[in-house]
Amino acid sequence: MRDLRVHFRTEDGVVKAVDGLSFDLERGRTLGIVGESGSGKSVANQAVLGLHDPANTRVSGEIHLDGQELTTTGERKLERLRGNKVAMIFQDPLTALSPYHTVGRQIAEPFRKHRGAGRREARERAVEMLGKVGIPNPRKRVDDYPHQFSGGMRQRAMIAMALVCDPDLLIADEPTTALDVTVQAQILDLLMELQQEFGSAIIMITHDLGVVSQVSDDVLVMYAGRAVERGTVHEVLHRPQHPYTWGLLTSMPRLTGDVGQELVPIGGTPPSLLHAPPGCPFAPRCAFPGEVAGPASCETDRPALPEGRGAACHLSAEQKRTFFVERIQPRLR
Repeated sequence: MRDLRVHFRTEDGVVKAVDGLSFDLERGRTLGIVGESGSGKSVANQAVLGLHDPANTRVSGEIHLDGQELTTTGERKLERLRGNKVAMIFQDPLTALSPYHTVGRQIAEPFRKHRGAGRREARERAVEMLGKVGIPNPRKRVDDYPHQFSGGMRQRAMIAMALVCDPDLLIADEPTTALDVTVQAQILDLLMELQQEFGSAIIMITHDLGVVSQVSDDVLVMYAGRAVERGTVHEVLHRPQHPYTWGLLTSMPRLTGDVGQELVPIGGTPPSLLHAPPGCPFAPRCAFPGEVAGPASCETDRPALPEGRGAACHLSAEQKRTFFVERIQPRLR
């Protein structure tokens, strides 16, 4: 993805939901994209599948999948890619699955469309995939409707549907939302097992840093439609460089911390994407803008995200190390 921008036209003006996002993802690796609700995580990845309405959406930039440019690809070609080379697990399986068709038919449909399989072969493939994702008695449950499945089973059915054609890229949008921790762990383990089997690249969209630490190889932190930090999962979670990432980490409860210790939330609210601030979008909520030395100003100059490991912040490398060690790290113990 290179300089992706997704802007929505509204009655109040243009909402810059994604405003210059770039990243790379290799086959067989998992990229965790984290950030608060409204940071642009889902919007950016829906653009990969061409799911935005062109009537009120302007998409620019480049998205390359195995060398094929997707932002300029027509709808007919995108239909051949969706569910075949790239698939998505949507956030709410209850609304993503049609209540009028059996689970098996919905899993079999992309297999018939993209592989030219007959009805019987596609049904057997659906049974096979339900078994792979851990649905008990799949030959019987293949004829059930979504309302006959529990929340965890519906999520597994969504994973089966996404993987039925062995896609090169799997986008998982909050795949463990509203699931209890036991089922959540099972779903994450399942995704990792299936990734090893199929060799897919995975984009994991979440605001749960615990999920990221468990499954991701690399992490991209998003805020106000932009990437503010990136690196390997160990670098971002153990040596974070951006004040926003520090805030995400300190707002989480610690298993080894004092039971009575209060959480430290990030003050304020995310900026309006209708009228984004000219400088660093996190400046109004940041505890360190007065620490910046030199000509750069957090209020007027937008910091750039460097290539590779780094953070979009005006603080110097030495300041980042010092502030993290002295002010942030003690809260994480």
